[in-house]
Amino acid sequence: MNKIALLARCVPLTTKLGQVVPITIQCQKISRWVAPTLMELKKREDKLGGKKVTPRNTFLEWNLEAELFAFGKRLNEDFDSDLLLEAFTDRSYVIKEEMKQKEMNIDIKVKDNRQLAEEGEKFIKEYIQLYLEAVLPKFPQEGVASIRQHLTSEDILANVSLHLGTKDIILAAEYPVDKFILANAFKAIVGALLQSSGEEKAAHFVRDFVVTQIQGKDVNEYWAIEDPWGMLTGLLAKDNTTVEPRLIGETGKNTLLACYRVGLYVDKKMISSGFGETVATAKEMAAREALKKIFGTEDHMKPINFKLEGIPKRTGHTRHQISAS
Repeated sequence: MNKIALLARCVPLTTKLGQVVPITIQCQKISRWVAPTLMELKKREDKLGGKKVTPRNTFLEWNLEAELFAFGKRLNEDFDSDLLLEAFTDRSYVIKEEMKQKEMNIDIKVKDNRQLAEEGEKFIKEYIQLYLEAVLPKFPQEGVASIRQHLTSEDILANVSLHLGTKDIILAAEYPVDKFILANAFKAIVGALLQSSGEEKAAHFVRDFVVTQIQGKDVNEYWAIEDPWGMLTGLLAKDNTTVEPRLIGETGKNTLLACYRVGLYVDKKMISSGFGETVATAKEMAAREALKKIFGTEDHMKPINFKLEGIPKRTGHTRHQISAS
């Protein structure tokens, strides 16, 4: 194939054979004054408090009743309309409305979500406690309490509430709403569902949106054990068992890249090992690995079951009562 034929295959069909057509590319020309101007406008905006966000409930086409109905259907839950409205009504909004009514000599009672939030928070904590005890049967009470504290923290509940689409529906005095109001609204929603559909529906709701937040996470990270070696020896002492640490490997001794490996032995059988830049650190890591085996929370543990139906019941299994000090 000659050069002319090869060129004909590469150039557009609209060009004549053998002619080289220059290709022009249009580019947007931006003046040099644009960037400094935008930066100055942003500085002035930040100085005035930032960009003002207008809440959706101030729009003319806003329909609160339709939004509440759509919220329940979106989650496939049956809420009592009055209870759901109460769950989305923050105390700050009620105070603001009462002040307006006082100026206009009007007295219309509006209920806030404090009572529903208290009821929902109590149910969330109790259910998560029972669920974690069921799916982590060997984990000590202190560890279960730490995971529960993480799941019921303001950050987690606020994040769940935000992604459920509550931000634009919540009735509050200021917008955008903060994490406390978001978390409080979620608790109130659970309380409203509890009264509307019963405990089982509310339990599945908490399971699907709150308990699943530990999916793919290492549950051991939520419990800070200060003295793992002391905890391990204390547990084994209850069974009249002693553990012996041995240095089974080292490299880079007396250098900045030193690494030691310590194994823990029970009845001449190694139960775990750990690595560290010092022998003490390696011994501590080995003790942590041994505790994971005892508690059934090893790195290769089975995934936590998030499909338990109903509300788990307390079993007669005696859990470890350990002091981490």
